[in-house]
Amino acid sequence: MEMTAVSTSPAYTGSVLSKRRIRKTAVLGSGVMGSQIAMHMAGIGLEVVLLDIAPKELLPEEEKKGLKLTDKAVRNRIVKTAFDSAVKLNPAPLYDKKFASRIQLGNFEDDMKLIAGCDWVIEVVVERLDIKKIVYEQVEQYRKPGTLITSNTSGIPMELLIEGRSADFQANFCGTHFFNPPRYLRLLEVIPSSKTNPEVVDFFMEYGSRFLGKTTVLCKDTPAFIANRIGVFGIMALFHNIKELGLTIEEIDKLTGPVLGRPKSATFRTADVVGLDTLVNVANGLKANLPNDEAKAYFELPEYLTKMIENKWLGQKTKQGFFKKMADGEIYSLNLDTLEYVPQKKVKFATLEAAKQVDKLSDRIKVLMNGKDTAGDFYRKTNFALFQYVSNRVPEITDDIYKVDDAMKAGFGWQIGPFAMWDAVGVKWAVEKMEEAGNKAAAWVYEMLSAGFESFYKVENGKTLYYDLHSKSYKVIPGRDNFIILNNIRDTQKVWSNSGTTLTDLGEGVLNLEFHTKMNSIGGEVLQGIHKAIDIAESKGYNGLVIGNQGDNFSAGANLAMVLMLAAEQEWDELNFAIKAFQNATMRVRYSSIPVVVAPHGLTLGGGCELCLHADAVVAAAETYIGLVEVGVGVIPGGGGTKEFALRVSDELKEEDIRIPTLKNRFLTIGQAKVATSAYEAFNLGILRPGQDKVVVNIDHQLQEAKREVLRLAEAGYTQKPQRNDITVLGREGLGVVYAGANSMYSGHYISEHDVLISQKLGYVLCGGDLSERTVVSEQYLLDLEREAFLSLLGNRKTLERIQHTLKTGKPLRN
Repeated sequence: MEMTAVSTSPAYTGSVLSKRRIRKTAVLGSGVMGSQIAMHMAGIGLEVVLLDIAPKELLPEEEKKGLKLTDKAVRNRIVKTAFDSAVKLNPAPLYDKKFASRIQLGNFEDDMKLIAGCDWVIEVVVERLDIKKIVYEQVEQYRKPGTLITSNTSGIPMELLIEGRSADFQANFCGTHFFNPPRYLRLLEVIPSSKTNPEVVDFFMEYGSRFLGKTTVLCKDTPAFIANRIGVFGIMALFHNIKELGLTIEEIDKLTGPVLGRPKSATFRTADVVGLDTLVNVANGLKANLPNDEAKAYFELPEYLTKMIENKWLGQKTKQGFFKKMADGEIYSLNLDTLEYVPQKKVKFATLEAAKQVDKLSDRIKVLMNGKDTAGDFYRKTNFALFQYVSNRVPEITDDIYKVDDAMKAGFGWQIGPFAMWDAVGVKWAVEKMEEAGNKAAAWVYEMLSAGFESFYKVENGKTLYYDLHSKSYKVIPGRDNFIILNNIRDTQKVWSNSGTTLTDLGEGVLNLEFHTKMNSIGGEVLQGIHKAIDIAESKGYNGLVIGNQGDNFSAGANLAMVLMLAAEQEWDELNFAIKAFQNATMRVRYSSIPVVVAPHGLTLGGGCELCLHADAVVAAAETYIGLVEVGVGVIPGGGGTKEFALRVSDELKEEDIRIPTLKNRFLTIGQAKVATSAYEAFNLGILRPGQDKVVVNIDHQLQEAKREVLRLAEAGYTQKPQRNDITVLGREGLGVVYAGANSMYSGHYISEHDVLISQKLGYVLCGGDLSERTVVSEQYLLDLEREAFLSLLGNRKTLERIQHTLKTGKPLRN
């Protein structure tokens, strides 16, 4: 069964989405971006036509096969080669590889007529105005009136693109700028021309958010729009200032990575990944098209960058840029003075050490900006320049400050945008310090402060408000009425909390339990929170409970450090109690008098996955990486996960069917610690259930959709179910297959002796033990077997070595 995304807002009637439906799209241009945009569209359930040019001459291998230029295989060679390469990209552009079947390949000459059946045509050809105009001429011949037509251009003005086009084309045309990779980077910039019908703009703003899962940002038609204008300024400013600051490449990357709420690739590694040629092209475009930009000097190329371009040291694509992997596997960094690659040095600053102790990003930024060492100087110099630059870009590139922050978060992976960062350190303090540093803020910032407005944002009644330059007042950020933002309501709507969880009232009789332990790992405080949340919901007349959070990950699983400590000290009674407590919590999720919906996203491993397995329904973010990974640390799922897979084997097949293949699939999912690379893939692994669990493409809507699911279940007359006692297990019939398979893998040197032991324990539970024939058992029977197997493996030295290694390195050990 193919699963598609759910829509996630109740506000359909009368909305722009009710007037227009997208069922089929055409993507013109199959390069890296074109193919990936096509795959993202296919991922949400659309039919897609992907077209590119037809070749003008045969390849030698085609000539040898006797093919002609008129043969379809030749005509579609360019598009097929590009598409096949894109499918293999890492990270994967498709939620599920089977979704590729939704994409039809073709070429401009033979298949442009197919766009007549499409609701939206997006052009993604090379960034040359003349070529785009040729493509548009062809599009005009075949598109139906009213069909949406957009360009993925990263900077060509809309007014130039629509010159010479029909009135209907112009009215239905705008820019829709995706960021690479389009599945993972959430920004979609929407850029209207002067002729674009406002309803078209409203449609893409809503459709991009609801269905494509994007943060849609409305941009003015200015060079590089919003994200690249600000992002490239920041990168080029660093390129110019690095020598003056006396810092190395690796030091800059350490300072501009996760500690600042930015991606791990930071600055120079990001440049290598993007490609220095791409970055330079954007910088050159900005230099040429922004003669009045006060920071235009930064868009000039520093001497070392010019030399790198000449040497074709373009980054990842040429295997060397600012970093280079040497013959011995070590990664060296470029010395910008000598242009020689040298071993990286360990980065250490007192400011960084102080910041490590601060979990909350806004508080950490204060520590960084007030540092007394070179790192502190760096943060002040670079961020004061950034604050000045973004304040001067409003209202040039956008009228609203929140659009700048949204663009930088969604397009460059920043956790906090520049105006929110400015708020974090104090607007007034920063303005005074900026003056001293020669980075005076725009006049409107001074006017804002003089009028008594001391921050760019504030929260009122659970809603985020922003300072609006035109009305000189705070306004609610539009389009977020259907978002639940826990940070905005946690203090005012808190029902209960302990050290690891917070229970919040979402309204309409629905509670939400969020974890806030390290990596949202599940220990005693989280288990207590689960029981307490259900107790309160049941006793106080609530409609139900959502278990979800808005951290980076849903949960990395059980608290391994606690497990290792108890096992090393041979506290078997306490370990047995802890495992039973975990099982009791997951069973409480399954068997309570109120519906419990779990909302996973990001890493959802081990115990986090087991919570999902026991939920009445799961509303998963599309980017959910979920699996039972316990075998990697030498145990089996012990929080009801193994039991649940045994139960599902029983349920999936009728009496006359053969259960062995299903048992084998379930066994391998756990035994190979398979992790779904998307929520859609989790259906293939049997973790999510067709017809019962849902996928939300836009994570911003996830908690709202989970809340709606609780209400739907409650309104349908939710009734507490009794525990199952009708589970058919295979006994020795299945054990023989499991044991034989494990021994065969061991003989072939694919797994270790300890892996064989784990496999046998896993198979023992899945098969219900050493039973002479198929037998009907209860859930509790299987839970007891599961717990016994888990404990026995913890008593093995090699399991403890695996846990210790994983805690130390973050990687599994095969011993």
